[in-house]
Amino acid sequence: MTEAAGLSEDGVLAFLRSVHPYDSLDDAMLADLARRFEQHTYAAGQQIYALNDALPGLYLINAGEVEVRDANDAPVSLLGPRNSFGERGLMRDGIAVTTAKAVRDSHILLLPRGDFDAFLRHHAVARRFFDRSGRSRRDSDDLGTSRVSTLMAGEPVTCTPDTSVREAAGQMAERRISSLCVVENGRLVGILTVRDLTNKVLARDLPSDTPVRDVMTADPLHLSPRAIGSDVLHAMQERGIGHVPIVEDGKLRGIVTQTDLMRFQALSSATLVREVATAGSAAEMVPVTARIPQLLAQLVSLGHRHETITRLITDIADAATRRLLSLAEQELGPPPVRYLWLACGSQGRQEQTGVSDQDNCLMLDDRVREEDLAYFDQLARFVSDGLHMIGYVYCPGEMMATTPRWRQPVKVWRSYFRDWIDTPNPEAQMLASVMFDLRPIGGDVTLFEGLHEETLQRARQNSIFVAHMASNALKHTPPLGLLRGFATIRSGEHKRQLDLKLSGVVPVVDLARIYALKGRLKPVNTRARLEAAAEAGLISQSGGDDLLAAYDTIAETRLRHQARRVEQGEKPNNYMSPEDLPHLERSHLRDAFVVVKGLQSTLGHGRSVG
Repeated sequence: MTEAAGLSEDGVLAFLRSVHPYDSLDDAMLADLARRFEQHTYAAGQQIYALNDALPGLYLINAGEVEVRDANDAPVSLLGPRNSFGERGLMRDGIAVTTAKAVRDSHILLLPRGDFDAFLRHHAVARRFFDRSGRSRRDSDDLGTSRVSTLMAGEPVTCTPDTSVREAAGQMAERRISSLCVVENGRLVGILTVRDLTNKVLARDLPSDTPVRDVMTADPLHLSPRAIGSDVLHAMQERGIGHVPIVEDGKLRGIVTQTDLMRFQALSSATLVREVATAGSAAEMVPVTARIPQLLAQLVSLGHRHETITRLITDIADAATRRLLSLAEQELGPPPVRYLWLACGSQGRQEQTGVSDQDNCLMLDDRVREEDLAYFDQLARFVSDGLHMIGYVYCPGEMMATTPRWRQPVKVWRSYFRDWIDTPNPEAQMLASVMFDLRPIGGDVTLFEGLHEETLQRARQNSIFVAHMASNALKHTPPLGLLRGFATIRSGEHKRQLDLKLSGVVPVVDLARIYALKGRLKPVNTRARLEAAAEAGLISQSGGDDLLAAYDTIAETRLRHQARRVEQGEKPNNYMSPEDLPHLERSHLRDAFVVVKGLQSTLGHGRSVG
């Protein structure tokens, strides 16, 4: 083991935000935990620990690959980035029950045992995630039967009735929370939320020294620690509230917020991730991925943002893909050269919903030989067939690693991007639109790193290519009709309906991609691209705010539609009749389309976005 500087502190923090259960922590908690991780490197073939060794802590793979073997020296798993190992021994007596060895050069984060124990003690989400025995997860994967004590945030932030609203607002901002429990003589007497500050203080122009008692919700609804999750959810839905204090014998014990329920549902998605990641075959994954529509409906019913829902759903596809790659290698043997499996389309952008096909490709090390290609043909078919079996159907346009064109050495991929940029014909524009959304899923990510940056730089420098891409992006237009109506589909199975994907989210996806090309922005996710574009000055503050709000409206309408179909026992799809929406929601949706159309027009005329 070699100590390594590796990631910066911000780099560790950013990495942990992409890994469950760390992504469930608030910013302050996560920053504190990130500082406790040590960084180590292991050379290919180097043993990390042996059976019966005292474990120094929890291992988390940042880069590389690790093989874990059981007490009989039989392979248990082949782990890649974002996977943890060593927790089984740590959760028992601290003695390793497996052996771990680096298969490739690996960079690994180590959370010392004392810090790992503290993480488990203070965070129920960590206990549920790492406890493989099921004790801490018993009844916790079902919101309807989970005790509130497993959901709530302990030690909620409080103030007194005499605290000024200025001081209360400062506490909320400093702790990055949306409510304060108001306590007097140790007893809960009220709750103050951000909504109260907005509607009762700002809206009425009250002075900043107004005491909290004048604007708080007095004697708020509260539950006991013995209540179950559905009690909280039903109370929130019935009363239109987002915070429920937990009280026992008159004393404040904790609080459950919509964010806590979101974290619980994140655990539910993590349960699906865990099940596909340990499946022994694609057939074993089928009943797991079949639960994705129900997960989507649950997340929507709890009011989570669309980018959170699609990220959680995409995580399941990512885990399934990585597991299938591992199973393929077990069947075919080790790969002859390095490779990288990448996703494009909605999986690449981390925007999968309840309806997703597969779009993927393979990058191979330039040292690949002709006789090696058969191996990667078999690997691609194994993974693609497995994805199709579990619900990610074959791409109609065969944009998959099973197609030889999309299974090539890095040098060929470099020539692809160069030719598309230098000769932007219609096919090149279409292909570039897909391939600029690439995201590594499994394999050696270093095969892509230089190519990604180089391609963005080359694209930005070619104004003709960017202009052609912009023109191509304008082909998908929002479905706006005359007289404040919608231009619905005119004939066929979906007559008089809107295609919320092709005419809804795709125009925004296309706009965001153009901004990313113009600004050489690295994010692939659409919302992240729009935010980065606004920060880089590619869109004005007002234009960026309007487009983000429009995108949120369209994307959330699409997810709510899919959730409704799931609740009605139907398969989710992207086709919705405008008449299914209340009048106000129809009006908001059309206004969102108008915003997108206006920014498309601005882009089409070559003006900066105002």
